Amino acid sequence: MRTLAFQMPDRGGGPSGPRIRVGRPSRRARTLLMTLGVLAVLVMLFIMFAGFWTDWLWFRSVNYSTVFTTTLWTKIGLFGVFGLLMAGAVGFNIWLAHRLRPPLAAMSMEQQSLDRYRMSIAPYKQWLLLGISVLVGLIAGASAAGQWKTWLMWVNGVPFGQKDPQFNLDVSFYAFNLPWYRFLLGFGFAAIVLSLIAAAVVHYLYGGLRVTSPGARATAAATGHLSVLLGLFVTLKAIAYWLDRYGLAVKSSDFKASDNWTGLRYVDANAYLPAKTILFCIAAICAALFFATLWRRTWQLPVIGFGLMVLSAILIGGLYPAIVQKFQVQPNEQAKESPYVEKNIKATRDAYGIDKTDVTDYAGVPDPKADKNQLRQDANTTASVRLLDPNIVSPAFQQLQQNKGYYGFPSTLAVDRYKGQDTVIGLRELNLAGIPKNNWINDHFRYTHGFGVVAAKGTEVASGGTPVFTESGLPSSGDLGKYEQRIYYGEQTKQYSIVGGPQKELDYADDKGEKETTYQGDSGVSLGNPLNRAAYALAFSEPQILYSGAIGEGSRILYNRTPKERVEAVAPWLTIDGAAYPAVINGRIQWIVDAYTTSNGYPYASRTTLGDTTADSLTNSQRAVVAQENQVNYIRNSVKATVDAYDGTVKLYQWDSQDPVLRTWMKAFPGTVKAKKDIPQALMEHLRYPQDLFKVQRELLTRYHVTDPQTFLSGSEVWSVPDDPTNKEGNAVPPYYLSLKMPGQKDPNQVFSLTTTFTPNGRDNLSGFMSVNADPGTPDYGKIRVLKLPTANPVDGPKLVQARFNSKPEIATEINILSRGDSQVEYGNLLAVPLDKGMLYVEPVYVRGGGLKYPLLKKVLVTYGEATAFEDTLEKALNVVFGAQAPTTPPPTTPPGDGTTQPPPAQDPTVKQALADAQKAVDDADKAMKAGDWAAYGKAQDELEAALKRAIEAEAKLQAPKPGG
Repeated sequence: MRTLAFQMPDRGGGPSGPRIRVGRPSRRARTLLMTLGVLAVLVMLFIMFAGFWTDWLWFRSVNYSTVFTTTLWTKIGLFGVFGLLMAGAVGFNIWLAHRLRPPLAAMSMEQQSLDRYRMSIAPYKQWLLLGISVLVGLIAGASAAGQWKTWLMWVNGVPFGQKDPQFNLDVSFYAFNLPWYRFLLGFGFAAIVLSLIAAAVVHYLYGGLRVTSPGARATAAATGHLSVLLGLFVTLKAIAYWLDRYGLAVKSSDFKASDNWTGLRYVDANAYLPAKTILFCIAAICAALFFATLWRRTWQLPVIGFGLMVLSAILIGGLYPAIVQKFQVQPNEQAKESPYVEKNIKATRDAYGIDKTDVTDYAGVPDPKADKNQLRQDANTTASVRLLDPNIVSPAFQQLQQNKGYYGFPSTLAVDRYKGQDTVIGLRELNLAGIPKNNWINDHFRYTHGFGVVAAKGTEVASGGTPVFTESGLPSSGDLGKYEQRIYYGEQTKQYSIVGGPQKELDYADDKGEKETTYQGDSGVSLGNPLNRAAYALAFSEPQILYSGAIGEGSRILYNRTPKERVEAVAPWLTIDGAAYPAVINGRIQWIVDAYTTSNGYPYASRTTLGDTTADSLTNSQRAVVAQENQVNYIRNSVKATVDAYDGTVKLYQWDSQDPVLRTWMKAFPGTVKAKKDIPQALMEHLRYPQDLFKVQRELLTRYHVTDPQTFLSGSEVWSVPDDPTNKEGNAVPPYYLSLKMPGQKDPNQVFSLTTTFTPNGRDNLSGFMSVNADPGTPDYGKIRVLKLPTANPVDGPKLVQARFNSKPEIATEINILSRGDSQVEYGNLLAVPLDKGMLYVEPVYVRGGGLKYPLLKKVLVTYGEATAFEDTLEKALNVVFGAQAPTTPPPTTPPGDGTTQPPPAQDPTVKQALADAQKAVDDADKAMKAGDWAAYGKAQDELEAALKRAIEAEAKLQAPKPGG
C-alpha cells in the first residue's frame, strides 16, 4: 500500500552527462554574503515594522486605538483563514493528483518527452508544492483582507425594518449579506478553478491525462478527480444562479426612465427571474451528473449536461428575455413598466431621504395688483440677502487681514451664524509658501501654526465696498470673545511639524516684534525614544529626524493634520463631505465635518456617482469633491464630527439615530461614536445641513420630484440643475446658504436654509426652486421644500436673468465704465428668493483692479418680475425695483481743467450712432434669447459690447481738454 508521504519517484532516466565542478566561494565571501543577506532582511522587516508602528502610535495618540486593532485583527483573520483555505485547496489537489498517478508502464513518445520535466522537478517537488501553495495562499489572503468592511457589515448587520417588494426580504440582506455571499462565491470559484488547473497539469505530467498517446485519454482516477472538481464548479454555478435572482433587485440597467435604473423591470420579473430559477435546476442536475462519474467512469453524460446548461443559458437567459422585451414590453411599455417604476420611485426617495419632500405649485410671476409698498416691506422680512460672496471675497480677507506673508485664507470661505447674523468666516492658516526662508527647521519647527479667526457680516459691506469685519486683527479680537487662537490643524496644514521640544516656535508677530511659544497640547506622537525617531525618519524619508539636535525632551510630531484626513482615519467606514468649516465653540476653534454612511445595495433605488453629483462650479479648484468614484444608492448624514484646531482631538457624534448602516458600524466599533444627546448646545448652534448631501438630493429630485409612474416614464417633467451663469466653465450652479422664509412656512421667522434652482431639461426658464431647512435648532430641520413653477407661463431662470442684466444698455454702459483700465468686474452669487408669488433675484457686483488686488462690492443687481435695478446698495436697488425710489442717474462727466459741464454724449453723431447700434444689438439679443438661438445671442452680445465701447471712446474724446485750454 502506498504511503501518504508526498514522494514522487523519478520516472525513467538515462546516462547523466559529464559533471562539471564549480569552485565554491571562500569562507570569508560566504560570511560576507550571509551577513549582507541578513542585513537586507532586517532592513526590509524594519521598513514593514515602521509603517505598522507609526500607525499604531498615531491611533493611540488620538484615542482611537480600538479602530486600529479591530481593523488589523479583522484583516489578519481574513488573511489567515482564506489564505489557508486557498493554499490547502490547491495544495491538496496537487498532492491528490500525484497520489492518483498511474503506475510505471511502457512509455509512449508523449510520455518520453514529458519525462524530462518530471526529472527536472523531482529534486524540488516538495518545495514546488509548498511554493505554489504559499503563493496562491498569499494572493487569496491579501484579497480576502481587502474585504474587511464586507465581513464586519455581515457579522454586525442590523435590520433596516423595510422589505423589498419582490422577495419580501429585509433590505439588510442586500446591503450586508449579499455582498459577503458574493465574495464567498467568487472565492470558491477561484479555489476550484486554480485547483482544477493545477490538478490537470499534474495528471498530464504524470500520465493521468494523455493527449496523443494511444488508448484512453484519462485514467479512471484522473477522471474521477477532475469530475469532482468540475461538479463542485457547476454546483457553485447553480448557487450563483440562485443568488442572481436576488441580485436582480440591486442590478443597474439602461432604461429611458432613468440613467441609473436599479431594480427589477417587467422583463426581469417575468423572464430573467424564472430563467434564473430554471438555470439553477439545470446546473444542479448537471453537477449531480459530474459527481456520478465517480461510479460511471465516463464523461459522456456530464459533458452532454454541461452543453445543455450552456445552451440553456443562451436561450433561456438571453434570447427569451429579449423576445419578451421586444414583443410584450415595447408595444405597451407604460402599462407593463408602471408597477416597477412605482417601486423604483418609492425606493429611491426612501434611500436618499427625499420621500418627505413637500412639492407645491408656485406662480413665479408677481401679482400685478400687489401693493408695492407691501412688497418692499416683505422683501426685508422674507430673506436676509447675503451680499458678501464667500467664493469671491477671500482675496479681501487676504489683503486686509493676512498681516504676514506666511498666513493665508482658503479660496472659498465658510458661511455660519453668530448671534442670528449670517457670517462669512475664515481662519488665518499657515502658508508655508510665504515663509521668508524655506529650510527644514523653518518648515517643520519654527513655522508650525496659523493664528486667529477673521469674520465679517454676510449682509453688509462698508461704504467703500470692503467687508464689515466682526472679528479681525492679529491677535484677532471682536464679537467672538476669548478663545484659543492657535491653529495647528487646518485644511491648509498638510505638512508635519515637530513641536514641544527645545526649538521655539514663532507664535505671531505684531508691531512690537515676533512672539515665540512652545506647544502645550497633548496631541501628536512623542519622539522621546530612538525607536520612534527611527520609525518616523523612515516614514517621512527624513534622516534628520533621527539625529537632529532640535528634537529633544518633550518633542512631539504632528501629522495627518487636515480635518478630513483625521476623520477618515479614525472612521474609515464613513464618506466625508468635501468641505469642513470652522466655528468658535466654548473658547476653542473647532472644525465641523459632515460624514455620511452609504450603501450600494438598497433594492430598487437608483444609483448615483458621488463625485459627479457633488461637482459644481466651485469644485474645480476651490472645493474638494466627495468620494470621486464612489457609486451609491443609499446615503445618510449620520455623523457630525469635530476636530479641535489646537490639539487635533476628533469627536464623532451620532446624528441619525435611526440609520441602520451607522448602527451596524457602531456595533462593529463600539465606543467610537458618541450619542446624539452628548452634542454640546454650543456646537448644535453651528451645525448645518451639509452641501454634498443636498447636491445629491437635488440631482435625484430632477427626476424623482415626480411620483406618478406614467409621468415619470414619459419624461415630460425632467428637470436639470442649471449652469452657473457667473462662471464661464459651464458647471452646475452651487447651492447657497441663505436665511429666508419660504411661502407657506409655519415659522414666521427667517430660517437658515440651503437653496438651489431647477430648469426644464434642455431649456433655461425656471421650473423649480428647492430649499432645505439647514438649522438644527428648529423642529423642521432637514425638511425639503420644492416650489414647482408652471410651464405654460415661463419664468426666467438664472441664465436668462443674467442675460437680461447684461442686455440692458444702461447696465451694460455702467459695467463697461467699471471695467475701464485694468479693472475687472466679478459677479457674485446670483441669489433667488421666492417673494409674494414672484421670484426676486439679487446679484452683488464686485470690481477688482486699479491698484487693488482684492474685490470691492460696488453695485447690486436686483430684478423682480419685469423690473430691474442696478444700484450702489441693496436697499436702494430694492427701492427702485418696487417703485419706492427713482433709479440713480449717472452724473454728467466733468473733465479736469475748466470745470464746465460738457454736453451729453448723445448730442454727438458718433455717440448717437453707437448707442443706436447698441439698442439694435439689445433687440437682436432679446429675439435670439426668446428663440433659443444662443449663437445669435452671443453674436448680439459681442455687437453690444463693441457699440458701447465706441460710445465710451467717443465720449472720452469729447471730454478731453482742448489744446491750450
